[in-house]
Amino acid sequence: MRSAERRQVIVERLRGSAQVAVAELAQATGASEMTVRRDLDVLAAHGVLRRVHGGAVPVVPTGVEPPFDARLATSADTKQSIAALVASMISDGETVLLDSGTTALEVAKWLRDRPVTVMPLSLHAALALVDAPNVRILLPGGEPRPGELALAGPLALASMRSLRFDVAVLGACAFSLDAGLTAFDLSDAEVKQQALAVSRRSILAADGSKWGHAALAHVCAAGDLGAIVTDESAPEEQRRQLAGLGVHVYVA
Repeated sequence: MRSAERRQVIVERLRGSAQVAVAELAQATGASEMTVRRDLDVLAAHGVLRRVHGGAVPVVPTGVEPPFDARLATSADTKQSIAALVASMISDGETVLLDSGTTALEVAKWLRDRPVTVMPLSLHAALALVDAPNVRILLPGGEPRPGELALAGPLALASMRSLRFDVAVLGACAFSLDAGLTAFDLSDAEVKQQALAVSRRSILAADGSKWGHAALAHVCAAGDLGAIVTDESAPEEQRRQLAGLGVHVYVA
């Protein structure tokens, strides 16, 4: 199969999947994994896809949010490792403002057996915690977004403004040194901004696939975050630069 044909196969596979693996593409094209990696590098250089550890993900327009279910199935092991580290950074007895998103949902699962107070900002996380014996749950108001089930709007913001939290755990739609933390949805960005305003410290949970991207709505500058928990696929040079800004970066 010629290089143009292989790359067409890769593009077609990406259109129907949230992520493709090098081994999967090698089998589909009959090429070696080294050849597939070179193809992925070429397509990434042309802005067709983004390279991640072991494969590639499609480049999503700044105004389009991938479906929740598709994100849930992407990098599941990595998100669980990040969530476990985030949970270990939360002390017993602390009050936690827990963002929406798939990684935040994993954090909720790790907090189930902990004596903490949590305000979950999505119905997904609320359901994960509702029967946890040691967790005190505070439910905000707000309107759940379809699919995402993130709580947003005036009622959610009013609930947050009336309280103060030890830590805000934020999920990342997109993150870069230049654009900072950004979100696809305007109401989601507003909720994240309010979470930062009412919390003593912040932890951003962002796997490497979120780095180097910018979405539509600005949340905060990169240097405004207290800590970031990520994985080894996050660009090492950017991790060093963040440390220079006073942001603690932890790799799960």
